[in-house]
Amino acid sequence: MSAKSSAALKYTGMRVAVFAGCFVVVAVLVQFGILPKGLGDSNFIWVVLLALVLSAPLSFILLRKQRDAMSEQIVHKVDRAKARLEANRTQEDGVRDGAA
Repeated sequence: MSAKSSAALKYTGMRVAVFAGCFVVVAVLVQFGILPKGLGDSNFIWVVLLALVLSAPLSFILLRKQRDAMSEQIVHKVDRAKARLEANRTQEDGVRDGAA
């Protein structure tokens, strides 16, 4: 497994873990009546939405290092792809010039 995919998998796994933790905390708070239960039968949807709202800023703050590492690896891969494309373009120009 390459370093890029491991950084992406690590970041994604940590995002899921932050969401799961928020989900458990919100579910417990709703169960004990500290947070409202939502409307009618919407309890599960309410808990999921609250967990999403809480996990987004937490992930943004807590996972900055992992997000930056993943971003650097993506930028490196894009730069390599651009360099290969430019090398291929230059090689094609040389072949055309020689054939003409």
